[in-house]
Amino acid sequence: MSESGFSFTAIPNGGGASRQPGNKVTVVLGAQWGDEGKGKVVDLLAQDADIVCRCQGGNNAGHTVVVDSVEYDFHLLPSGIINPKVTAFIGNGVVIHLPGLFEEAEKNVKKGKGLEGWEKRLIISDRAHIVFDFHQAADGIQEQQRQEQAGKKFKVLANQYKSIYPTLEIDIEGELKRLKGYIERIKPMVRDGVYFMHEALHGPPKKILVEGANAALLDIDFGTYPFVTSSNCTVGGVCTGLGMPPQNVGEVYGVVKAYTTRVGIGAFPTEQDNEIGELLQTRGKEVGVTTGRKRRCGWLDLVLLRYAHMINGFTALALTKLDILDVFPEIKVGIAYKIDDEIIPHFPANQEVLNKVQVQYETFPGWKTDISNARTFDELPINAQNYVRFIEMELGVPVKWIGVGKSRESMIQLF
Repeated sequence: MSESGFSFTAIPNGGGASRQPGNKVTVVLGAQWGDEGKGKVVDLLAQDADIVCRCQGGNNAGHTVVVDSVEYDFHLLPSGIINPKVTAFIGNGVVIHLPGLFEEAEKNVKKGKGLEGWEKRLIISDRAHIVFDFHQAADGIQEQQRQEQAGKKFKVLANQYKSIYPTLEIDIEGELKRLKGYIERIKPMVRDGVYFMHEALHGPPKKILVEGANAALLDIDFGTYPFVTSSNCTVGGVCTGLGMPPQNVGEVYGVVKAYTTRVGIGAFPTEQDNEIGELLQTRGKEVGVTTGRKRRCGWLDLVLLRYAHMINGFTALALTKLDILDVFPEIKVGIAYKIDDEIIPHFPANQEVLNKVQVQYETFPGWKTDISNARTFDELPINAQNYVRFIEMELGVPVKWIGVGKSRESMIQLF
């Protein structure tokens, strides 16, 4: 009997009652529409991690990591796998395209030593689902329809249903034969994911890192619907995508680009469809890792970031690509949305409303100098420091890292 008068009995199947939450996981999430530079933050944290996890998404996500001047591209594999001491885990919330998984690994193995022995260091949850070529073909058709019929929701939906079956050609025997070829290779990697995570959380002290794919504004519930992904890429997706309790979530780091980008169509209040947007696009090399499409670019949007923070509860931020703003004489930040000259306190769920908002901006003087060699906060120009401090103050979240270039070394750590 305990002091409270309740007795604890053993739980069947080898479990036991435990009052200790166990190890905490550190979570890295995108705070905008994706492409914020999460891979670089994960790469930094993965250097002394024991386990690195993917909890949602599929090979539609794209992470780029540069190590020793070698550029690795990741889509399905956790980018932390580049550390040879790391165990990489793909959770049940991830959809796996088997040919894509092996093609991605083989392509990166050829680039450098980062992925040597990857097959022995990867664990895949037995509850993860497989996605086939025809799923991707169907996605392509849907995306094409959305592009062609933007804004006509009913027609898009009706045409999707009409075209689900007749337009799709599937080589059933050919695809099955190809998939059978992966069976022996994938078998040793597959384990019970819930039990694996439980052991990792309640065994010896371990540093466990979770790298989110996509981002807050692409979340199926909280993103700018219908232009979203099919998973929860906010913090709740960590628990459901790995099979772990919320009490084991520790630090939640939001990755924020120093400006805003978006791929494809959909509302984008701070977009600069002008010379400013073009300069951001060319300087930032804003082209999708997965799609190859040019990204739309605009000023930083704090309304959007406050909304992402409401959902995720960021404990700190990583502010990336600050160096892209080096050439601007003045820099704007969206601080509020107005509708009919009235400030609205929330981020609209309705796309039509979001398309109509007027953005209220705060204007800052630029620093007009190259900051790519700065390695401490004090080495940044005062105008760059003021920009960072304003973001912290407005969001009420400290900035822990500042990215000023592509390499691993060009991340300034503040605390």
